[in-house]
Amino acid sequence: MCGRFTLIATPESVAERFSLTEIDPFPPRYNIAPTQPILIIRKAEPDMRPRNASGRYGQLARWGLIPGWAKDPATLPLLFNARSETANERNSFKGAMRHRRCLVPASGFYEWRRNGKERSTPFFLKPRGEEPIAFAALAETFLAPDGSEIDTAAILTTSANAALSTIHERMPVVVEPHDFERWLDNREVSPAEVADILRPVSDAFFEIVPVSERVNAVANMGPDVQKPLNPDDPPTSPPAGQGRLF
Repeated sequence: MCGRFTLIATPESVAERFSLTEIDPFPPRYNIAPTQPILIIRKAEPDMRPRNASGRYGQLARWGLIPGWAKDPATLPLLFNARSETANERNSFKGAMRHRRCLVPASGFYEWRRNGKERSTPFFLKPRGEEPIAFAALAETFLAPDGSEIDTAAILTTSANAALSTIHERMPVVVEPHDFERWLDNREVSPAEVADILRPVSDAFFEIVPVSERVNAVANMGPDVQKPLNPDDPPTSPPAGQGRLF
């Protein structure tokens, strides 16, 4: 799964990576959690004024997809992930899979390894390259009863590769740059034609970095959450009352 991730790349590097001519400035974010706003990359529809030669643009969306048919989001589970194997079959995701595929820029993600009855161990999964990576995602705009619109998104997951399977059985789908256009082309490319993208990356793609339990608390948003854990340091617990992922 993917329940926390990070985007510390500069706006300029994101714009270059995703062929955007403009992007609003944003600060580095070290501990992004569900329900928070995230940056997504989409391709403009034909009736939209082209923003650049690629037709791509960035926008903010709530991390946690709300299906268009939902009447009261409070009654739904928080859909921040979608299983890529079944997204095209589930009512919550199949419309977005066909018409609203998008990308989520990221600089890595966090995962927790369960240790029986002991506390779970957090890890930072860091791409070995310096450039931002892209998670496959789905977008949906929810129309609230008061007429307001909420842009939302979910990140697609797949089976973990051999390297990550020692930590968790799932991982986010990473879309390679040469597949960006095909994934974003909701008009001409069907879900069946992008099924080959929905696979684990190579075992060597991510560096696995043990980190402290500071990442467990959503309130901890500084770069220290990515600091490699010194095995000689005692575990650090989040302050009382802070949220935990698990």
